[in-house]
Amino acid sequence: MFLKTLTISSESKVIREIEFHSGLNLIVDESDAQITGNSVGKTTVLKLIDFCLGANPKNIYVDPETKRQEYKLVKDFLINQKVLITLVLTQDLNNANAAEIVIERNFLSRKAIIRKINGEPYTEDEFEIQLGKLILPNHLSEKPTFRQIISHNIRHKDQSINNTLKTLDGFTTDAEYETLYLFLFGCDFTKGNSKQEILAKLKQEDTYKGRLEKNQTKTAYETTLALINNDIEELNKRKSTFNLNENFEADLDKLNHLKYEINKVSSNIGRLNIRKNLIKETEQELNDSVSKIDIKQLELIYQQATSQITGIQKTFDDLVNYHNQMIVEKAKFITKELPSLEKSIAEKSESLKKLLSEEKKLASVISKSESFEELELLIIEINEKFRKKGEYENVIQQLEEVENNMKDYNKQLTEIDDELFSDDFEQVVKTQLNKFNKYFAAISNNLYGEQYALKYDIVTNRKNQRLYKFNAFNTNLSSGKKQGEISCFDIAYTLFADEENIPCLHFLLNDKKELMHDNQLVKIADFVNKNNIQFVASILKDKLPEELNDEKYFVVKLSQSDKLFRVENK
Repeated sequence: MFLKTLTISSESKVIREIEFHSGLNLIVDESDAQITGNSVGKTTVLKLIDFCLGANPKNIYVDPETKRQEYKLVKDFLINQKVLITLVLTQDLNNANAAEIVIERNFLSRKAIIRKINGEPYTEDEFEIQLGKLILPNHLSEKPTFRQIISHNIRHKDQSINNTLKTLDGFTTDAEYETLYLFLFGCDFTKGNSKQEILAKLKQEDTYKGRLEKNQTKTAYETTLALINNDIEELNKRKSTFNLNENFEADLDKLNHLKYEINKVSSNIGRLNIRKNLIKETEQELNDSVSKIDIKQLELIYQQATSQITGIQKTFDDLVNYHNQMIVEKAKFITKELPSLEKSIAEKSESLKKLLSEEKKLASVISKSESFEELELLIIEINEKFRKKGEYENVIQQLEEVENNMKDYNKQLTEIDDELFSDDFEQVVKTQLNKFNKYFAAISNNLYGEQYALKYDIVTNRKNQRLYKFNAFNTNLSSGKKQGEISCFDIAYTLFADEENIPCLHFLLNDKKELMHDNQLVKIADFVNKNNIQFVASILKDKLPEELNDEKYFVVKLSQSDKLFRVENK
């Protein structure tokens, strides 16, 4: 799919309509030489496209460095003017009858929200799913997500601007990157989602095990338990030397057993509560990662976009909805054990009440015996030993359960890895990378006279889990060359995907291209113009190479007196 138009509109008028073409598309400023071209909205154009493809609306008006400071003027404008953003994608820029996808989004909330694809409204959960179906029709798995797949096409955040492959947020695991790049390179592996679920379960069990072994290891508990059993045996021998009547001895034994059962049940309840709390903590962490959309702001952008562009369908909220649905489904999966845990806690609590009642009655009977005073200290000591015995036995039982769970998960992981790291599958990875590197090396050689390529390593992480880890190998660390490497990768992937019939976006969004050397940018422009790739870049006009300072490359010109939203002109 290619970018066709981006329209910003309000209820009353079209604020700005941007028409894209094939090849190089530049977003520049026209400020006077003495005035900076920053903060005029160049990067915001890229963010609005990203927003229509599911990004968070806050990216438009929140300071990316502080993450908290908002641009109030822009936020209020988007909401109060009910701005509508309309993005049109087309299958072919040269064919007026080509299939199109029209995405509409605004910045409002609740009933006022607009989140449409091809005229059909979608919930937040459905939006990303529908986008994925239309743009990546052959991708049926949950992982990698649509947003992950297109992340290298949209580079306006520092993470993606400065990294060739690590285009996701800083919390993304190597396992997620493995799944992403195996998919991008056409390595048919359908168990990536299952692998990530198993790794998440292993992490949860490992955390639980760490809490149980906070004070001592399992072997230490087992050793201590053996010593406690020896102590109980010796104390019982001492107790048997007391000259007690038969009933007193039986009652005392019964009381000891009751205390043992009470402590065992209490410890068991504590264990269940630990697992319950851990699940709830995990659920809360997932809920905290749910995207919260300011619907009012979405509505403002939506209205402005509609007035200038027709046929727009999909909005930012749909993508966020899908993301949040994934979080909800994970939360459901993690919390499905809660009902049985709560039922078990309730049952054991009821059992504990009965045991405590019996203990109270029996203690009352024994306390009336004349021999109780003589045995009191011994009984207290025995009871304490039984309390510790019950506590340690429960901890050991819990640790055994955790170890069995981890053993089972590791077995499942091994079965997946046996397929993933088999000679046959590794050969598929090598073959696909060789195909990709044919393009990557050729393009980088054209730009720098050097050949860049991707390689993979099968690594073992600190938890002894095997992973494919992909890297671009080069020795150039300057910002200019890094920018060039990234662009070469993105262009190479588009050509590779076309050769392999892998659906992909045919536009590349790039911010801060002034970091790239002039001759590199000129060569990239020449290459994309000849290869039917849209290269959309924001750049300061005074940094633009002379060869590219041409109206035919400009899609929008901004300045301090004519900023993107034209808020100051109202």
